[in-house]
Amino acid sequence: MSEEIKKNNYSADSIQALEGIEHVRMRPSMYIGDVGTRGLHHLVSEVVDNSIDEAMAGHCDKITVIIEEDGSISIEDNGRGIPIDLHKKEGVSALEVVMTKIGAGGKFDKDSYKVSGGLHGVGVSVVNALSAQLKATVYRDNKIYEQEYEKGKSLYPVKQVGTTDLQGTKITFKPDNGIFQDSVDFKFETLTQRLRELAFLNKGIKINITDKRSKDENGEPLKESFYSEEGLKEFVRFLDGTREPLITDVISMESEKNDIPVEVAMIYNNSYAENLHSYVNNINTHEGGTHLSGFRRGLTNTLKKYADASGMLDKLKFEITGDDFREGLTAIVSVKVANPQFEGQTKTKLGNREVTSAVSQSVSEMLDIYLEENPNDAKTIVQKVILAAQARHAAKKAREMVQRKTVMSGAGLPGKLSDCSEQNPEDCEVFLVEGDSAGGTAKQGRDRKFQAILPLRGKILNVEKAMQHKVFENEEIRNIYTALGITIGTEEDSKALNISKLRYHKVVIMCDADVDGSHIATLILTFFFRYMKELIEAGHVYIATPPLYLIKKGSKKRYAWSEKERDEILSEYKTNASVQRYKGLGEMNANQLWDTTMNPEFRILRKVTIDNTGEADRIFSMLMGDEVPPRREFIEKNAVYANIDV
Repeated sequence: MSEEIKKNNYSADSIQALEGIEHVRMRPSMYIGDVGTRGLHHLVSEVVDNSIDEAMAGHCDKITVIIEEDGSISIEDNGRGIPIDLHKKEGVSALEVVMTKIGAGGKFDKDSYKVSGGLHGVGVSVVNALSAQLKATVYRDNKIYEQEYEKGKSLYPVKQVGTTDLQGTKITFKPDNGIFQDSVDFKFETLTQRLRELAFLNKGIKINITDKRSKDENGEPLKESFYSEEGLKEFVRFLDGTREPLITDVISMESEKNDIPVEVAMIYNNSYAENLHSYVNNINTHEGGTHLSGFRRGLTNTLKKYADASGMLDKLKFEITGDDFREGLTAIVSVKVANPQFEGQTKTKLGNREVTSAVSQSVSEMLDIYLEENPNDAKTIVQKVILAAQARHAAKKAREMVQRKTVMSGAGLPGKLSDCSEQNPEDCEVFLVEGDSAGGTAKQGRDRKFQAILPLRGKILNVEKAMQHKVFENEEIRNIYTALGITIGTEEDSKALNISKLRYHKVVIMCDADVDGSHIATLILTFFFRYMKELIEAGHVYIATPPLYLIKKGSKKRYAWSEKERDEILSEYKTNASVQRYKGLGEMNANQLWDTTMNPEFRILRKVTIDNTGEADRIFSMLMGDEVPPRREFIEKNAVYANIDV
């Protein structure tokens, strides 16, 4: 058969039936989301989730995570230990089945686990498949068992290597750098955020993490230890630590309705933001779902009933809505569901209908008791609700003004916007540029076909401290809404965002590389996080990275984006080199700005992502809120880094 015929002969032989480990290695994003930094850290979550499942089943109270000096990572627990006896169907040890067969695991056995997180039982085998090396050590029945693997395949049968008084499982692995695009370096801070979260969600479990690659001020490896006695109550205090509370303490409850354990903790503060965080079997459900709907229903119905009975609403000339009851509220809802049904593959929205009534009933009962026993706090909450309703009424007109400008055609675009000629939003990008001067340079240096420029006048409004109607009345913020083509809000949900008509799929924040520029970038990011979070979650928001230095020697010139890069270039040039420190975008001419910061071939754009919503909420509140001491402490701790890692 000729090569041409072979090429066009589509038959049964053309179909590749990839199974198990091979399929995971060929299509890793199907299993862990992506092969970047987020996917890398997801591997750790999958192994830790197995230990947490042991804890939820009552067999584990300690988890230890160690980042080794060679970049590998180990996770050890004191649970029952993965079974090592012969698996009758597969003919090998149960440990090998769990580690090498996709979909194998005790989570499918209801007698072993009532509820579990992770990827429905595929977790640890996926981690094995995507690791260059992995070693499983099991402490069980006073014996130590071991098996090693390369790229998901066992190197030898499970063997006994010693005796012990310990019990549990230890997994040590090194991710395959042929799979992960960016790097295989674990970030200590990213892991500590998740482990802290798990400690709050599972009270009574001690979780330790050590980073042997880094040293503290005493020359010891970096360490963190997490343990919570009060669970969600402590979690809310942690998240709201930078805000001023309006009531005496966190309202919390634990109950079980229809065989569904429900935990809720909430507090009101003096901010204007609504911060709701929801979890199912320790999984952060970013898009909410039926458990969050149940919480909102229980909260709104119970508080409205109390407010009506109190007579405090008698003089109000308009209806209270659900939004009003949630302004200034920080709440965490955590449920454990035996058979969770998630919408989509990313597990971000719970679909089980029976959960709605379970959470709604639990919240109603909790609030009924609390309001009756705490009349002063109850009065404070209702007063906050009334103020929120009045502010919402004022915001309605401001919001409608934004709507009218946004839905208009080209004539309604902001006068300062220099638009691009391309009509397809997927190919278009807009730069939000600090100041008219830098905006003018950017307009000259851009590619007019696909790059638009929107200059912003100085520092935009700090939305963390502003009421909603003040936000919508602000000219610079109105210009951002209008330029992007985003519509906002309904009477029922005043922050609902519609990005279906987004005019640019890259929204780039471009500010000076100095303290003022960082402040302005943080102000803009705070606005996006509070009012356009969907834009960030959809991957549309970026930060431009202008160079810090221009190094010249004779006719040669090179740019540096860090002090380290500057020093390396200077060591190459050795003598007679001049260094120019760029303090602002306006110091560059149009060609330089294009070459270094706007040209897609050479520029460095940092995509803004939200890895941990609770932590992001806490940091924005700390940096942009009223409480000075936490901000000072954060700056003193991170001053060595010069810039905030966003």
